[in-house]
Amino acid sequence: MSEPICKKPKVQNTLKELKTMTTVVADTGDFEAMQQFRPTDATTNPSLILAAASLKKYSDLIDKAVEMGIKSGKTREEQLEAAMDYTNVFFGMEILKIVPGRVSTEIDARLSFDKEASIIKAVKIINLYEENGISKERVLVKLASTWEGIQAAKVLEEEYGIHCNLTLLFSMSQAIACAEAGVTLISPFVGRILDWHVANGKQKSFEGKNDPGVISVTNIYNYYKKFGYKTVVMGASFRNTGEIKALAGCDYLTISPKLLEELDLSNEPCPRVLDPQAAKSMNIEKLEMDEANFRWHMNEDQMATDKLSEGIRKFAVDVRKLEKLLQERIPQ
Repeated sequence: MSEPICKKPKVQNTLKELKTMTTVVADTGDFEAMQQFRPTDATTNPSLILAAASLKKYSDLIDKAVEMGIKSGKTREEQLEAAMDYTNVFFGMEILKIVPGRVSTEIDARLSFDKEASIIKAVKIINLYEENGISKERVLVKLASTWEGIQAAKVLEEEYGIHCNLTLLFSMSQAIACAEAGVTLISPFVGRILDWHVANGKQKSFEGKNDPGVISVTNIYNYYKKFGYKTVVMGASFRNTGEIKALAGCDYLTISPKLLEELDLSNEPCPRVLDPQAAKSMNIEKLEMDEANFRWHMNEDQMATDKLSEGIRKFAVDVRKLEKLLQERIPQ
């Protein structure tokens, strides 16, 4: 009698398995990468927009933004500012032709400590989207997680119905302040936290759940689910797929094309790690986060303070580079 044939278990694609429990977002300004991996949403920042704007294939889009900027402003300074806004919006519009969900568009990093100016700029960006037929429901305005940025987001969410993505987030104090402000989504930066610990500590290698960036996002996720906050947690800035798999089950994860490709080519299992029901039963202390507490906790957290200020500076550098690229196309 012949032995029964044992069927091999079906091998699951790692990226597809991740998508069953986590919304995958493309961390890129490259439209072709989005078409390849079909994420739900996409997020950009000044560095990504600068990289995309520097490519010849997007030259027509930049020319269009400059043309609209020239029409919108009387002085060269006004024209440049308008061209910058149109560049961000036009890239966002192209992205929304590909992704079914939302795009994140970042406010000028140089406004990170100016609540009122951030609000004005955010409203202007959303108005430009709506003038071009894009509902504000499909856009997340990105602001740095400074106290001023978080309070600007609170006003935008409550008074204007504008959804916000708080970025450059490295600490629980930032996360709690964002949740209490009622922001739509936060982007805690996994890889940059890892970078700081490698550069400033004795241990030079971390893996999976022991990665300090993974630990930070896990703690934030569990805190939010424990206390019923609606703010979405979107892990960002990954250095390897191990960090991503260690956060499987997180609300959203925004992932670069390189790491998306690695996940897409992998057949390794990707079991759920973060679970909202498990978080609800955890013994976690609730913290109040007014301005004084926020500034004190940030002062006590060297890593978060270092990485927040560094991130703002780096984004500001790329904003200036993008301005230079556009300025060269504006007639004297």
